[in-house]
Amino acid sequence: MLQTAQAMERLGTETAFEVLARAKALEAKGRSIINLGIGQPDFQTPPHIVEAAIKALRDGHHGYTPANGIPELRQAVAADLAARHGVEVDPAQVMIVPGGKVTMFFAIMMFGEPGAEILYPNPGFPIYESVIAYSGAKPVAIPLEEENGFAFSAEAVLSRLTPRSRLLILNSPANPTGGVTPKAEIDRLVEGLAAFPQVALLSDEIYSRMLYGGRQHTTLLGYEELRDRVILLDGWSKTYAMTGWRLGFGVWPRGLVEKANRLSVNCHSCVNAAAQHAGIAALTGPQDEVERMVAAFDQRREVVMSEIAGIPGLSCVEPAGAFYAFPNIKATGLSAKQLEAGLLEEAGVATVAGTSFGRHGEGFIRLSYANSVENIREAMSRIGDWLGAQELGAGAA
Repeated sequence: MLQTAQAMERLGTETAFEVLARAKALEAKGRSIINLGIGQPDFQTPPHIVEAAIKALRDGHHGYTPANGIPELRQAVAADLAARHGVEVDPAQVMIVPGGKVTMFFAIMMFGEPGAEILYPNPGFPIYESVIAYSGAKPVAIPLEEENGFAFSAEAVLSRLTPRSRLLILNSPANPTGGVTPKAEIDRLVEGLAAFPQVALLSDEIYSRMLYGGRQHTTLLGYEELRDRVILLDGWSKTYAMTGWRLGFGVWPRGLVEKANRLSVNCHSCVNAAAQHAGIAALTGPQDEVERMVAAFDQRREVVMSEIAGIPGLSCVEPAGAFYAFPNIKATGLSAKQLEAGLLEEAGVATVAGTSFGRHGEGFIRLSYANSVENIREAMSRIGDWLGAQELGAGAA
């Protein structure tokens, strides 16, 4: 019998993909399934981006590229950050990677080891906790509270930092909650971090273009006092509907660039050449498709909130960013996993249990509104009908 490393037992998974697989299996049997589970835009990649990749292939861009990405793309990333956030970034600090998870994995593995502590949001993207545990470090959960709009509390973060803390992971706008941390709260956190100079920060800003109600994004790169320890995670997947292209980037402190480059060489050598040329077209070309997608998500957000308000047993804090709602299901008396299973198997609606994003997600489910208004209304109708047919309120198992 093969014996794998014990660390493999500490490595988790991303349940949204498991839900997607179950949903596809039910569809294959002829069932009607509406997917509000997977966090993927339901739009096509804008045509000019696709054409840029095709042209790159026809022009002969078939070989290896530098491990950190082609210079033109790194320059385009730096120019985009300057235009959107008003921050100057040296293109040499930009690392092009095959998807946002790679920046996350590199940062956690760079700082995680037995005896170290890494702080992460809970409920939060499940891969944070999974990779922290895999690295041997101790995962330290930062609870995100519904009454706080699922925004970070500077006090909650700072109270959990210790001399063993190596890395702090922040995510705003947030998956799975749609929470956005106000600038004033980030200001307080930055001020408090002065007492913990040994702590690096991974700022997951993959949803930075998806904000609603006139909100503005606050990037941690904008704080000069943190520039020597902030790792920015961003990319093309969500903003440009390019999830399958596997294209992301990190901005690394100067002192960590060489280490990140070494990890890239050892891990994936380089990123697909044609995809990188598509990335240039995305950043430098017209942004009207992005604006159209965000406007559509905003409309769907309003529909989801309206529909939830009409379903007994559900309530929901208004999501401020991304494309997720995180309704409170406690009044149903069902656990998050029970509701996830019942809605998929019996109502034909794919959702993701809040516990898939950490133990503090119990009592919630995630709804992705990356689907059409028509499908969202039908899904919410099915959810309401299914809940109405249950004997609820007896307490979650």
